[in-house]
Order: sequence, then C-alpha cells, then structure tokens
Amino acid sequence: MMRILLPNEERLAEAVPFQAPPAAISQLSEDLRRFLEGEPITFTLDLLALESCSPFQQSVLVAESRVPRGCVTTYGKIAAHLGAPLAARAVGGALARNPFPIIIPCHRAIRSDRHLGGFRGGLAMKRQLLALEGVPISNDGRVLVERLHYA
Repeated sequence: MMRILLPNEERLAEAVPFQAPPAAISQLSEDLRRFLEGEPITFTLDLLALESCSPFQQSVLVAESRVPRGCVTTYGKIAAHLGAPLAARAVGGALARNPFPIIIPCHRAIRSDRHLGGFRGGLAMKRQLLALEGVPISNDGRVLVERLHYA
C-alpha cells in the first residue's frame, strides 16, 4: 500500500485509476472500517510501503505505530525516544507527511502543551479519532491525560 487518502483528499483519489484490491488490502479496508466504528483493531505495518519514506520518517512512523490505542505522546517525546531530543519539529513534519494515517496513528501525537497540534485530516477528525479511543479532550482542545507514551 502506497497511501491512505482521508475524506478531505478526494481530489487526489480522482487522479488514480480504480483497480480491484488484493485480498489483503480488502481485509485492511475492513479493519479500518471496524476501527472507525470503535472496535479495538491492532494494525500491522506489513502491507505499507515504508520504503517510500526517508529513513528518519520511517523511524518516526514506526515509533508512532507503537503508541497504543487510548494513549498519546508528544512530538518531543518521540524525538527523545529516537535519540534526537531537539527534533520535535522534524518529528511533527514527518507525521504531517504520514502516508498511512490511522494505520500509523499520527492522531496520537500531540504538542508538549497537551493541545492537539496538527493533523492532515483536520483537527475535528483528530479530535474524533482520539475520542473514539477514549482519550479525554477539553473544549479548548487540550488532551486531559496524566501519562504520555515514551515518558
């Protein structure tokens, strides 16, 4: 799989000719549907063309893929985990270009001040995905959790 398109990226989908997906992609599509209905699905990275990403982005995406459902981390915590504590902005940039949102749950990365930060699908979608996973969020967009993954 080369990329997942979010609802606000429909214009990109129109440029790609339709091909019937292999069974594994059909299963992944079904797993995405179940995830979006609230089922606790664990995705694997097996079908993802991570080689299309830079080595740094690959390391960021793999680290982010290990943040469990219902948990969040910060861009800075991921950077520190990767041994580059001053690279929080670079981590944010790598996640902003995540070609596999939801499967690699970049919606689980937040700013160090506990506000949502960005998301390619928009902040409303990020808020919905986190709420679906049981992550409490204040009305002003602050994530209300005690512990962060990679803390």
